[in-house]
Amino acid sequence: MAQNNRPLSPHLMIYRLPLTGIISITHRMTGVVLALGLFAYVASFFIILQGNEAFLNLQAVLDYTLIRIAIWFFIYALFFHLCHGIRHLIWDVGTGFEKDEMDRNAIIELALSFVLTLIFY
Repeated sequence: MAQNNRPLSPHLMIYRLPLTGIISITHRMTGVVLALGLFAYVASFFIILQGNEAFLNLQAVLDYTLIRIAIWFFIYALFFHLCHGIRHLIWDVGTGFEKDEMDRNAIIELALSFVLTLIFY
């Protein structure tokens, strides 16, 4: 048999996504989180419209630790999505495509969205 010298694709256990790839996937996931959170936000208005007792029940539910963590994650997703959108606007201008610059901007994006979450909450 003839020796085949073609390069092989990297094995899934060996290949590591670049930071910008991980950030891109995370951006899509936060978009889904924001859409689901928007439904929950609108549903809370309908619950409030049901009267004082429903409002008090909603307040009790929002007091659970798991719900508070979900709210924190929703706010973080909002700021992460915003920061990544600004990054895309910078890319639309035609700058920021060097590998080192992309990695640096991704780290800035993560840190800034975390800081904005802390400031807002």
